[in-house]
Amino acid sequence: MSTAERPRARRKAPQERAAEISDAARALALEAGISAVTLRGVATRAGVTPALVAHYSDGMDRLVADVFQRIVADERREVAALVAVPDTAAASMDALLDTMIDGTRDDVTLVWVEAWAHGLRNEPLAQAVRTEMDAWRDLIRDVIMRGVDSGEFRTPDPTAAAWQILGMVDGLNAQSLVRWGDSQARGSMLHAAVGGVLGSA
Repeated sequence: MSTAERPRARRKAPQERAAEISDAARALALEAGISAVTLRGVATRAGVTPALVAHYSDGMDRLVADVFQRIVADERREVAALVAVPDTAAASMDALLDTMIDGTRDDVTLVWVEAWAHGLRNEPLAQAVRTEMDAWRDLIRDVIMRGVDSGEFRTPDPTAAAWQILGMVDGLNAQSLVRWGDSQARGSMLHAAVGGVLGSA
């Protein structure tokens, strides 16, 4: 009795195949979180065998870390371009806070939340998380320093202030995933708290 054979993936150039697998892993992470980025899950999404995913990946820990970094770095560059537009630091900070908690980035928030948890046992991922958190802190600090230079903000330590703001944004976004608290009040509370940190309230 014959059995149906699994169709073989079309032979592709190594760079094309690697990019295809990376894109599949990225789409899977945004759709279902990085916990879904498994050998079998990526293979199914890409339409290839698990062995082919393994062949083109430097281990699943590294693939998950690379996917995480790609997703959050893309978001950070998008937000950096957004906050560069306003003429004042205060308006840039408002734009940053509004876009980070408006609920349209829940897919990336889930990636972040799972990365903090999985990074406990995945050192490449933990390193990627630390690198991206540094980059986010620096983005926020640069906006704060603009405001300090222009007299809009008053804080003796822009780096520490950026760290506090990043923590507030991360916390509120994590809470929003389980729909805890009043989503309508979240923005006004964050703006008020940041105003206090920056001496602009």
